[in-house]
Amino acid sequence: MRQEVRVSQARARETRARKAAAAATAEVDPVARVLVDAPLAHLDRDFDYSVPASMSEAARPGVRVKVRFAGHEADGYVLERTASSAHGGTLTPLRRVVGAEPVLSPVVAGLAAEVAERYAGTRADVLRLAVPPRHAAAEKQPTVPAAEPARWDAQAAAAAWADHDTGEAFLRHLREGGAPRAAWHPAPGTDWPRSLAHAAAATLAGGRGSLLCVPDGRDVARVSAALEDVLGPGHHVALTAEAGPAARYRDFLAVSRGVRRVVVGTRAAALAPVHDLGLVAVWDDGDDLLAEPRAPYPHAREVLLLRAAREGTAALVGGFGATAEAAYLLRTGWARPLRATRATVRDRVRVEVAGATDLARERDPHGRGARVPAAAHAVLRAGLEQGPVLVQTPRRGYAAALACDRCRTPCRCPRCTGPLALVGPLEPPVCRWCATPAQAWTCPECGGHGLRAPVVGDVRTAEELGRAFPRARVRTSAGDRVLAHVDATPQVVVATPGAEPVAEGGYAAVLLLDAWLLLDRVDLRAEEEALRRWSNAVALARPGARAVVVADPAHPAVQALVRWDQPGHAEREVDQRREAHLPPSSRLASLTAEPGALDDALTLLAPPGSAEVLGPAPVADGRERVVVRVPRGEGVALSRALGELQRVRSARKLDPVRVQVDPPTL
Repeated sequence: MRQEVRVSQARARETRARKAAAAATAEVDPVARVLVDAPLAHLDRDFDYSVPASMSEAARPGVRVKVRFAGHEADGYVLERTASSAHGGTLTPLRRVVGAEPVLSPVVAGLAAEVAERYAGTRADVLRLAVPPRHAAAEKQPTVPAAEPARWDAQAAAAAWADHDTGEAFLRHLREGGAPRAAWHPAPGTDWPRSLAHAAAATLAGGRGSLLCVPDGRDVARVSAALEDVLGPGHHVALTAEAGPAARYRDFLAVSRGVRRVVVGTRAAALAPVHDLGLVAVWDDGDDLLAEPRAPYPHAREVLLLRAAREGTAALVGGFGATAEAAYLLRTGWARPLRATRATVRDRVRVEVAGATDLARERDPHGRGARVPAAAHAVLRAGLEQGPVLVQTPRRGYAAALACDRCRTPCRCPRCTGPLALVGPLEPPVCRWCATPAQAWTCPECGGHGLRAPVVGDVRTAEELGRAFPRARVRTSAGDRVLAHVDATPQVVVATPGAEPVAEGGYAAVLLLDAWLLLDRVDLRAEEEALRRWSNAVALARPGARAVVVADPAHPAVQALVRWDQPGHAEREVDQRREAHLPPSSRLASLTAEPGALDDALTLLAPPGSAEVLGPAPVADGRERVVVRVPRGEGVALSRALGELQRVRSARKLDPVRVQVDPPTL
């Protein structure tokens, strides 16, 4: 009994000591303005807490803290310390400081607020993308500076950009501390990772940092290797989720501490806290991997453009394809063109359409209906004599769709009416919906049993090419079997778009199959996306190689590929979208929810007077979607109205509504 009393008394003394310590606030700036990690939109604001005297030194702006919020312990960031608070009552003290590392810089905090407003989201959601989870062991380790100063080879940089009309001037502005803004369109075969590395080196030589965003981990690896070769080891970091929590946090701290000022990474790296930022660059900005799939769904290109405007940095939007957004930057004068010379383009790769000439049609009269016409076979055969050849096909698998070989009726599963497909040469047809085998399929229209494959995947394509070129090695790159590199030996590489490996020395020939599959997609960006994927494949060819596309030679996207005039096609897209009141000439938002929740949202929404409401239209799972569009000048007002809608709905605890501002696709 006495022992229990002593324990109770000790606990009481500890409680009184903690209360006394909490009551003693810091003498200087005793108020901490905290951004609480709260997912609710109506709580997306700063809250004032008192700073205990014991935390006066540790509770610096940018550090993580634990606070009492709504009856629970919550995470937060200290935004600033002030001498007083507008709150009239007693302030709740900070519970504790989680590490003494200031991980949220004022620049990133301001950027997060602007991104949240732009996309009608919350700062907490944006900061989850900006600041990786804490790793205590990595935080205790110091960041070691590079052993040698960063290299700067002006002659090598000039040689890397010599094929561009204004490349030398662009590098000079970066070196002298200027802020040039350019839409970059290189020639096929350009070593774009090395060009980016030299641009970052020029910026670093001028005393400023660089931030380079690319679509995926393979691109990060290529740019990282180029940066190490150009700058020397230890002068940059690569930020990717695949690095693991410890390595990612360690690299993040190297940037946050200012030891590393050159960053390359995927879309989340657009929010990296680079010190003295002088250049932001995004490569292949039309790739959908640069669009964040989580709320508030920001696009890396738009985040970087916001940073360039906020911090007065140089900006570089590049790619072998050209997006309508990049063309709009040129049209408005925000950016200047940075393109390869026409002489360089003519010398690099010759792109032709299979069977487009009268002579080709005379030699192969049935080539227009063939999937791989004779002209394409001839190009591959000639290419295999010199090195590897690349064949791009849009579909994965063996045979993604089947039809009756007599009446062309699509094959359907007798159990669930789903589409049938072949997964291999010796396997029976299988339903793509319910996975039920159709051992003895019979056509309901003509009673036939034969099958044909109108849509062929990469595996079947590799099988056919293996029979056509029996002495050549045939490899596939698609899905979870993506090759990063192939050597210079003669071989056939069959790849889906985005999975094309880099060949040592470049490909001797490139063949683009099934162009109609990419062009027939029901999507606003179908032509732009098809041209981008074709251009990325052709760009992997070596100088002097031939590229063949099996497509309608009169299609505008095909003509743009043949002329290597992707910016011209993008200008045409801007004109068409302006007539249709679509982005980038207009600002657009989509609201998706259950019918009742969507009606409530439209009732509460107060958009600008010029807004047009389109819909509702049914989407998957019984939900509906409404599209709201306004002129581009009213985009800020629309974002603010959507943000207020989210706050009102959150405060009233109404059913959720998915809000996307300028979605990449509808």
